[in-house]
Amino acid sequence: MAKHVVIGAGSIGTNVARLLAERGESIRIVTRSGSGPEHPLIDRVAADASDPTRLTELSRGAEVIYHCANPPSYTVWERLLPPLQTAAITAAKANDAVLALTGSLYAYGPQPGGRMNEHTPMAATGHKGRLRRRMWEQALAGGIRTVEVRGSDYIGKDANGIYSLLIKSALQKGKAAWITGHLDMPHTFTFNGDMAQALITLASEERAWGRPWHVPSPPAVTIRELARRYAVAAGRPPVKLIRIPRSVTRTAGLIVPIAREMAEMDYQWYAPFHMDATETAETFDLTATDLDTAVRNEVG
Repeated sequence: MAKHVVIGAGSIGTNVARLLAERGESIRIVTRSGSGPEHPLIDRVAADASDPTRLTELSRGAEVIYHCANPPSYTVWERLLPPLQTAAITAAKANDAVLALTGSLYAYGPQPGGRMNEHTPMAATGHKGRLRRRMWEQALAGGIRTVEVRGSDYIGKDANGIYSLLIKSALQKGKAAWITGHLDMPHTFTFNGDMAQALITLASEERAWGRPWHVPSPPAVTIRELARRYAVAAGRPPVKLIRIPRSVTRTAGLIVPIAREMAEMDYQWYAPFHMDATETAETFDLTATDLDTAVRNEVG
């Protein structure tokens, strides 16, 4: 039996498993393919984590279940995320385990001044934000000990974010990067290692249960400034950024499903987007990794 069960082996699940293993804890990581980091204390299991019976069996004896799975495409969220959430809640309840949820800022929707703290109301009108709200409310109503840790767009090694999707290839090839969004609006970015650390810390803190918390993150920077720092870290000339007109992505969304899903969330990139994690930092003595350190971790 493993003391900790991690659902998903993306950058967050992998970081959680590694941090726990470094502490000498036993971990079982559950993915469809049986992937995950190699370590003597990490048991990698190939299973469908959306199957409540199977996940409950795999979680026997676990003190904490970390739900870190996130389908890579917005187009399958409505189909895949609810069963995963239901199975995680069922397994946590059956095994009297704490359920630590990897959350996002989507449930808030656009906010005045683009500012969000741990008490910002969940006011999303888009279907992905409403889905995130329903999932958190489902966990709260599930009769379990649970906490949701919310972060902004990820940076860091193996993060699925702006560097890997838009900047990396252009930087390596010396070409221009095509960017959706305003290049000079401040935006909070969260180091994936800090998200993993916050999940582990808050899962073990009784005073954290029953509410959401934010991951301490570096001060907001613009896309232009972030791209400059990636170039410095890589020892390459600054990449040229070309802004894709908002109308182009909106028009594409009329035909292409993924473009439509991305357009729904583009408010994050055309106005300031600040995540405040002061309460989390002060309550649990957590600090954010320096932005340049996070950038070097991703580029290196």
